[in-house]
Amino acid sequence: MDLHNKKFITTGNDKGLSSDETIFHYFQQGNTITGAYKGGSIKEGAIVGKQTGNNTIELLYHCLTIEGELKAGESKGTLSRNQEGKLELHFDWNWLNGDRSGGQSAYIEIE
Repeated sequence: MDLHNKKFITTGNDKGLSSDETIFHYFQQGNTITGAYKGGSIKEGAIVGKQTGNNTIELLYHCLTIEGELKAGESKGTLSRNQEGKLELHFDWNWLNGDRSGGQSAYIEIE
C-alpha cells in the first residue's frame, strides 16, 4: 500500500497529542516515507520513516506544540483498507523525550 500524497486524521489516540483537528500529509517514494502534520495542539510536525513490509511501516516523528514544547517519538504501524476503500493506519508508539510514555493510535484517510 502506498502513502504517497495521502492525508489522514486521528480517529483514536488516548495518550497522544494528535486529534481529529490534526492533519497528517504523507509522501512515499519507494520504501521511504516522509510527511508533515499540524493542527489541534500541534503547531508543526515532521515525519520520516520506511515501509518494512506490504502493510507495515516504522516512523520517527517530532513536533512543536502550541505551548512551545518540543516532542519526538517513534512508532510501528500497520496499514489496511476499510469497507469504504479508505486507508487506515494503526500505530504502537512512544515518546523519545519527556516522560517517554506511549500508547496506541488510529487514523483514517481523508480526501
